[in-house]
Amino acid sequence: MKKVLIADDEESGRILIKEYLKDFPDLVLLTQVNNGVDAITEINRFKPDLVFLDIQMPGKTGFEVLGHLEEIPQIIFSTAYDQYALQAFEVHAVDYLLKPYTKERFRKAIERLESGNNDLSTLAQSVLMDKEDYPQRVLVQQNKKLITIAVADIIWIEAYGDYSKLHTENATFVSNYGISGLEEKLNPASFLRVHRSSIINIEKVQELHKYGKSYDVTMHNSDVVRVSRGYMDSIKKIMF
Repeated sequence: MKKVLIADDEESGRILIKEYLKDFPDLVLLTQVNNGVDAITEINRFKPDLVFLDIQMPGKTGFEVLGHLEEIPQIIFSTAYDQYALQAFEVHAVDYLLKPYTKERFRKAIERLESGNNDLSTLAQSVLMDKEDYPQRVLVQQNKKLITIAVADIIWIEAYGDYSKLHTENATFVSNYGISGLEEKLNPASFLRVHRSSIINIEKVQELHKYGKSYDVTMHNSDVVRVSRGYMDSIKKIMF
């Protein structure tokens, strides 16, 4: 049996978690609070095993709450803001539920809780990429750390074995996603596959040049990306 506490300033958020908890009789709800100050008091008082913790709360943020606890329980963040995902896993959160989330997504968080699968890069990547809408930011490798970059800053994407290189104006980053995986996740209104090894951001196209029976695309950073014959129909969609 695990003792559970909910800290969320939105009543709808608390109600949802309580409803989903009914499927897990081993998770026993002790109490719930609606602000960061009470969260600190009640967590230190009850010493729960698991806390569902919102981030943006009156009094103290979820991260500030963690800094005032006598003992750190297992934490599952539940929030409407995706920009804190990486920071959440840096404090060893079990999972990061991005509102609104389904019962199935909640179940996966509990399964992760039980399995102890807390790999930072995998979890943070999934938060940013596995959303119903198209992601605004992606997780990439920079030296020995992980950072997020805005999708809008990506000029073009290059296949890099099982990974991908994301080219921006001033730097190139490596994503753990393969190029086909990124193609599925990114908004097709902005990102166009022009080669089995290349995706371009059509908002970052500078020039288009005829090359034999195909085309070369010059991007804003002066990189030239070849359009293969198999993707000619794609490039014609943006030609008028």
